[in-house]
Amino acid sequence: TIICADTNFGYVQRVLSETGIKRVIVVRMADLLPLWKRWFGHLFDIIPKGKTATGKNVFHLKELLDKHMDSILPDIVADGQALAEILYTGGTTRHPKGVPLNHDLFLCSALEQILTSEKLIPVEENVILGNAPLFHILGQTCSLATLLVGGALLIQPKINLDATFEAIYRFQVRSMIGVPTLYRMMLEHDRLDQYDLSSVKYWYSAGDVLPVEVGRRWKERFGTPIFQGYGATETCGGVAMCPTDIDNPPKSVGRVVASKTVRIVDPVFLEPVPQGEPGELLVSSPHMVTTYVNKPEETAAAFLRLDGRLWYRTADIMSMDAEGNLYFVDRTMDTIKHKGYRVSASEIEAVLQEHPAVVSTCVVGIPDEKVGERIKAYVVLKEDIKGITGYDLITWCRKSMVSYKVPQYIEFRDMLPKSKVGKLLRREIRDEEKRRTDS
Repeated sequence: TIICADTNFGYVQRVLSETGIKRVIVVRMADLLPLWKRWFGHLFDIIPKGKTATGKNVFHLKELLDKHMDSILPDIVADGQALAEILYTGGTTRHPKGVPLNHDLFLCSALEQILTSEKLIPVEENVILGNAPLFHILGQTCSLATLLVGGALLIQPKINLDATFEAIYRFQVRSMIGVPTLYRMMLEHDRLDQYDLSSVKYWYSAGDVLPVEVGRRWKERFGTPIFQGYGATETCGGVAMCPTDIDNPPKSVGRVVASKTVRIVDPVFLEPVPQGEPGELLVSSPHMVTTYVNKPEETAAAFLRLDGRLWYRTADIMSMDAEGNLYFVDRTMDTIKHKGYRVSASEIEAVLQEHPAVVSTCVVGIPDEKVGERIKAYVVLKEDIKGITGYDLITWCRKSMVSYKVPQYIEFRDMLPKSKVGKLLRREIRDEEKRRTDS
């Protein structure tokens, strides 16, 4: 079963024949609004509306609820290892990978993350403003999961800083979840001083590394730190969280949570590195994900067994100090962190190379203080092609990719650096960009 908004039904319909999906439940935003708002919304065409098909396998949520409102539902008896949901991640390969999360893993990880702020705020009194999308593991484990412990959740479908500030004051928000970009935007907002945000006791940042300068300015401005965390969809979110009862090092993404075990190893030989030295982070847990859905090759590359235990290879280079604080050092070179999202360079390259005028391409991330990294594509066109612009290629990408994956910059080249065996030397492009930025 898949649940989708009516505006996304077209995407779902196109892949139904290629999947094992048996039922589609469609949600219409207008169904959640009072009658007068629906009337105004349709009158002025401000409520998004998608076209949906009818059929025995397509259901509308409101109709199901109305039909079965008085039904007595059976008790749920579920095996903790049974599948709870499948979340998709862009990861480091071309196509998104389905990550099957079981009930035990989700509940253990989600509660662990929600309870991190318990020393600052009683969980039943917590009011969380969640700015992370609920299709993302951050939005599920750090926001949605508060409902499991009696907390309240406010959701912002789209970031509007004045609306964010107003919601914090009006609803006396106690915790806020966001990516580093959001905190920078808040600090630079010209009306920040006009709002009272003192109700918030727990500011949490994940999805990317928080710049030290942003953390320092935040603490000077509000007197409280921004607490960081580190995780992945494959680990059901939090691997490390900053404790709230200690003074965390500015660059640390936290300490490893109780349910997870980590190793930092040489990425080639998989031998442990000395304390404080950088290496690839491996993660294991009792209820961990063991496979990607229908992706045997990707599964073999990402999960390995060492010393009788299964580990997930994060492909992130990390280090750990003597106190157990974890530090992010580097990321796999074909993955770009843009606005808290993990974007596959090879996925963008594949889309660009489908353009009839493109011979080859190389996509890299350019460091940017506001969004982590901006996406830039180097493109080689066919010799006889004239009149193709960067705007044309960006428009091409927008037709088949979500907005945060579309390149911001296009640079045309006569050729791209390659090894003797014809492999693209992405490192040379990155080094060139770094020299350009440094100068």
